[in-house]
Amino acid sequence: MRIVFFGTPQFAIPTLEQLLAEPEFQVVGVVTQPDKNRGRGNQLSPSPIKAVAVAHQLPIWQPARIKKDPDTIAALRDLDADIFVVVAYGQILSQEILDLPKLGCINVHGSLLPQYRGAAPIQRCLTDGVTRTGITTMLMDAGMDTGAMLLKYETPVDLFDNADRLAAKLAVEGARLLVETIYSLDRITPTPQDSSAATFAPPIQKSEYSVDWTRSNLAIHNQIRGFYPNCVATFRAQPLKVMATAPLGAEFAEQLPPELQKLLPELASLDLSSSLPGTVVKIAKGLGPIVQTDSGCLILREVQLAGKRPQSGADLVNGMRLAIGEMLG
Repeated sequence: MRIVFFGTPQFAIPTLEQLLAEPEFQVVGVVTQPDKNRGRGNQLSPSPIKAVAVAHQLPIWQPARIKKDPDTIAALRDLDADIFVVVAYGQILSQEILDLPKLGCINVHGSLLPQYRGAAPIQRCLTDGVTRTGITTMLMDAGMDTGAMLLKYETPVDLFDNADRLAAKLAVEGARLLVETIYSLDRITPTPQDSSAATFAPPIQKSEYSVDWTRSNLAIHNQIRGFYPNCVATFRAQPLKVMATAPLGAEFAEQLPPELQKLLPELASLDLSSSLPGTVVKIAKGLGPIVQTDSGCLILREVQLAGKRPQSGADLVNGMRLAIGEMLG
């Protein structure tokens, strides 16, 4: 089975590695996004997938716009591939490209289609607070994640899953599901998607990282874990990354670890009727500051001050001598 792999980020690595490990598959080429300037030094760096491809001495193509690159398309045609496998590649493939492999193009998508079609399915499902998600393999067409579905894997979403943790889990399961899909391809009946049930996962905008304390504790918690590790508030007029939180309330009690469950009776006894959103209303010793939101309270479990390393909420309290009544912007 001759396979060309299209992918770019870390999420795609387990699938490529699984394909390389299968003795009946031959990865004959890799297509990934062009090198980009990354990191503090803004140095030109390869994509995670390119690094794997280089290590395995695979042919690599990095077109800026693959649909407009006749040389890349001609090279892909010459490979005479059976299947193109696409995992978070980052560009739309034209019908001309989709028609090249003998058995079609198979996409590994990080949601239970037709839910969360688009570029950020894992982040969007977390910000929406869904309790179940998964992986879908599908036959690609010219639309945005609209092709007929092949196999699915479903998993619960924990209240404390963040984008990195959930992506790592789904990446491994996606690799397994893709191999199962290829081996079963002649026995699977593709299932058309119900477009009337579709939801969408558009690219993330930087403006979505800003924490607004006038939202509910659960909405803010979901934002922080969905856009991990990028959400930002302000503290003493300086940026403060908020990287891990927990919503405190009776409705979350069964999902909270024991040390946070113990805080609930204490919070219930406080008069918070006059506290503005963003106010530190309690310091939980050894755990961190508890902040009032528009609806309920939120404990800050991990944060990062500008120019510093991530630290626990408790260390923030101790290091900055944070006091009850201080306001976060």
